[in-house]
Amino acid sequence: MDKEHIDSQISKLEEKYKDSGQDLSSYLDGLLYQRYLTYWDYISLDTLLSIQVPRTHFPDEEIFIMYHQITELYFKLILHEQKQLVDDKSQDVDFFIEKANRINSYYKVLISSFSIMIKGMQREQFMQFRMALLPASGFQSAQYRMIEIYATPMENLIHHAERERFSSQNSIEELYESIYWKKGATDVVTGEKTLTLKQFEYRYTPRLIRIAKEVKHSTVYQKYQQLPEAARNNKELIEALKSLDINANVNWPLMHMGSAYRYLTKENTAIDATGGTNWKEYLPPGFQKVVFFPELFSKEELNNWGKQWVDHIFNPDKIK
Repeated sequence: MDKEHIDSQISKLEEKYKDSGQDLSSYLDGLLYQRYLTYWDYISLDTLLSIQVPRTHFPDEEIFIMYHQITELYFKLILHEQKQLVDDKSQDVDFFIEKANRINSYYKVLISSFSIMIKGMQREQFMQFRMALLPASGFQSAQYRMIEIYATPMENLIHHAERERFSSQNSIEELYESIYWKKGATDVVTGEKTLTLKQFEYRYTPRLIRIAKEVKHSTVYQKYQQLPEAARNNKELIEALKSLDINANVNWPLMHMGSAYRYLTKENTAIDATGGTNWKEYLPPGFQKVVFFPELFSKEELNNWGKQWVDHIFNPDKIK
């Protein structure tokens, strides 16, 4: 490397650090004393491998824990892309397509990997260690609720049986009270909120409402609607967003249906999910009809939304 290039780099560093209150020499001293970076330190590998803490002695519980931790990391990746779309001011269609395709790639990994949950544990072990997890439930994934809130206006997340009574004129608080997933966390006998839902609301309601207010006019769907007409009609973008919608609201719930039918049915009788969630009413996408980008689908597509779940009930071996 020639002296002229080195001098140029030093000048750039001086410019970068001049407003920090320390001169460049201090930062160079820090670089001199700093240890070499290792792979295991960079990704906190020892910490990562130490956070699987089973509550029972059953070996397959560790699989259950790790898979859910991996899932939450992919949810974080999805949120990472959504936040960039929400914050973007460029209205660049290529940027939008890139982010939508990245989100789809994360969903595809989640969906294809769910066989670990469906067939990767012994049913007998699962049925025993799950009782030590009460009332914890995957229902309590706050990140997944955030994904939904970033994706589409709250009125699109109202339980479909009540959706016509609400619009964007309702307050975020009113919309949140009737959000679809609360219907799935009611006691199957009394119809009252389960402890699982009460715990979740206590911990996360303020944060979810704050996020919903922050993105009230700038969800991913609204950012799409604000694009110039030519960009809105871009076929690649439309297909990417439709795929995202189907991955999030049909294919991903169907994977959970397959897992629930494997572990939570016995002789055609349903067993309560952990947390007492009403999974047979909550999981089928055809029952929820949650659609992030409804204007991208035909009336027929919306009417048939999630009908694939029938195959998964009567032909569970079709789940790959």
